[in-house]
Amino acid sequence: MKKNMGGTDRKIRIVIAIIAAILYFTGTVPGILGIILLVVAGVFLLTSFLNFCPLYTVLGINTKNKDN
Repeated sequence: MKKNMGGTDRKIRIVIAIIAAILYFTGTVPGILGIILLVVAGVFLLTSFLNFCPLYTVLGINTKNKDN
């Protein structure tokens, strides 16, 4: 599993995941849509901590700097 995610990408994903969790737990986005949003937030956090996004591999995207 080769790292394909840069620092800025990781930070953006973490912020989006936190916002999604806040929206769900405050009841702003309830029901099935809220649960889907929470699952997506979990995937964002997991991929951020692993520095790897499987979808990026399929699409040929690499946001990681060559120097790192």
